[in-house]
Amino acid sequence: MKVSGMRRHRLEVQSSDSSSPNTDNFRLIVGDSACERVFTVNDVSHGGCKYGIMNFRGCSRGSLSVEMCDNLYFTNRKVNSICWASVTHSDSHVLLCLVGMAETPGCVSLLPASLFSNSNPDQPGMLCSFKISTAWSCAWCLNPQADKTFSTGLSRRVIVTDAVTGRRQTYGIGSDVLAQQFALRAPVLFNGCRSGEIFSIDLRQKGRRDHSWKACRFYQDSAITSVRILQDENYLLAADMIGEIKLWDVRVTKPVQKYEGHHNQHAYLPLHVNEPEGLLMAVGQDCYTRLWSLADGQLLRTIPSPHPAGKDMIPSVVFSSQLGGSRGLPGLLMAVRHDLYYFPYNSDYQEGGGVVAEVAC
Repeated sequence: MKVSGMRRHRLEVQSSDSSSPNTDNFRLIVGDSACERVFTVNDVSHGGCKYGIMNFRGCSRGSLSVEMCDNLYFTNRKVNSICWASVTHSDSHVLLCLVGMAETPGCVSLLPASLFSNSNPDQPGMLCSFKISTAWSCAWCLNPQADKTFSTGLSRRVIVTDAVTGRRQTYGIGSDVLAQQFALRAPVLFNGCRSGEIFSIDLRQKGRRDHSWKACRFYQDSAITSVRILQDENYLLAADMIGEIKLWDVRVTKPVQKYEGHHNQHAYLPLHVNEPEGLLMAVGQDCYTRLWSLADGQLLRTIPSPHPAGKDMIPSVVFSSQLGGSRGLPGLLMAVRHDLYYFPYNSDYQEGGGVVAEVAC
């Protein structure tokens, strides 16, 4: 793949009411496991946020077709963290860590993805809210030994919750837990802390005061903002608040690769990995999107934001070989301010026609 050939195409975001164009700035976009759908969080003018889901299709003409559906009944709460959750089937729900407002404490909500669809409006699925306040991070477990289990990272503790029974296991930590991801092969949760510590919890071990449940632990020099486990689960990527990105061998708890050029000082910025393409991607606090070779750490491409850089204008991105699922198109989706952009890396991309993001609800 030649990332140097990626060129920017603007996707027109149009409301079904043509007199009311989209003016709500994108805050976050998060793709599901197959990148068939992308969950969106937008700021709204009166404060708070609104949520939506964008559905993508790769047209036979080679252009990208996008449809977005909002649900205005589930609005207002700002979001600290998002992940997709498989409750009734793969990616059936979205797990949200919601920030408190005034006298209303924060909570964690499981929203059915069907709430953001014109189909089956009378069957929204299971909707749950959990009294877990001020969660910085969350993760959903797909290992059958911890079926329908999710984690939340809070100040000085991790809470692991059974989404069906509500039963919890709490682990005391010495720092705020800012990033989390579950392994797939075993019910093991990796955590990144404000202190720079990265550690794992084996859910098969009960919480103990002496922290002996920590399966492994190692450190970077600043607060951890993102952890990503590779398909070979002996390796983990971690990024921190001084812009360092390292690939760790968790068996020996040593870094085996570094990725230079990332910019960060205090923002919660995720890492994006596309292993089939051998790529690592991150958006910096300077609003540049950078792509590295996952294997050797070489910086391959630096993409400036289409808008002037600003702390409230950091782009949010989704990167996939198949945007829209198995018949989708390859490339980078970038949301910044109220605009949506597509950077294809196939030379056959045709602009126009289906290149529209439409508010359907």
